[in-house]
Amino acid sequence: MTSAVRAAPPVASTDAALGLDFVRQSLAIAEVEVRKLSRDPTELLTRAVQPALWLVVFGQVFTRVRAIPTGDLSYIEFMAPGVLAQSVLFSAIFFGIAAIWERDLGIIHKLLVSPAYRGALVMGKALSAGLRGLTQAVIVYLLALVMGVHLRFAPAALLGVAAIVMLGSALFATFSLIVACVVKTRERFMGIGQVLTMPLFFASNAIYPLSIMPAWLRGVARANPLTYLVDALRGLMVSGGHSVFGAGPDVLVQAAVFAVLLTVAARLYPGLVR
Repeated sequence: MTSAVRAAPPVASTDAALGLDFVRQSLAIAEVEVRKLSRDPTELLTRAVQPALWLVVFGQVFTRVRAIPTGDLSYIEFMAPGVLAQSVLFSAIFFGIAAIWERDLGIIHKLLVSPAYRGALVMGKALSAGLRGLTQAVIVYLLALVMGVHLRFAPAALLGVAAIVMLGSALFATFSLIVACVVKTRERFMGIGQVLTMPLFFASNAIYPLSIMPAWLRGVARANPLTYLVDALRGLMVSGGHSVFGAGPDVLVQAAVFAVLLTVAARLYPGLVR
């Protein structure tokens, strides 16, 4: 009896071991997802088309419009962080369709019979979405430089942008996975994905400031996680840019939303195969 009690591992060490298992499993899933991207690098080129159109066409035209109050920033400087956030949103929001493909191929069935934590399976996919978001950041930075946007290249600013982009990508990819778990078919997912992305984008501060929105739309924008992603990027990315809410609140809001979505997705993920 006494020896049995002494042999029991401390609670703290057990929790640490579980935490390390969770991290290792998440990284393993992320590695698999990143390998898929390395085998099809043309996806990176196709992802560059949309931000290029927004910056080169839309940005150049609206830079000549003086009615939009952007403070000391030119309109294209104001819009560049919004285009990056849009790229993150559009690449992550359709992440769930890959899960439906994996279900049809039987991959998810194999993952679910493994001893991996369900939360680690979702976290791994969220991490891989964050890495994909970093490629979007590189593309938008290069385009913004060509367009004459004054960017911040201080190490702290670059690390902050990378962290925010990864968090935003993980958030919207997890949201996309939840949608996939609910609708369960590619056709329904494509329809709902298109319905969700445009309201999320236009009901945010990506291409116009909150100050010119009507009161009802301003309220919607404040409840939109994309608003806080854009706000954080605008404060870190552009010289002369500033965050309306502050970097701390921007990160806390996104982290809280991501934690909730991760919990929900981990519960719904096994149901994708039913």
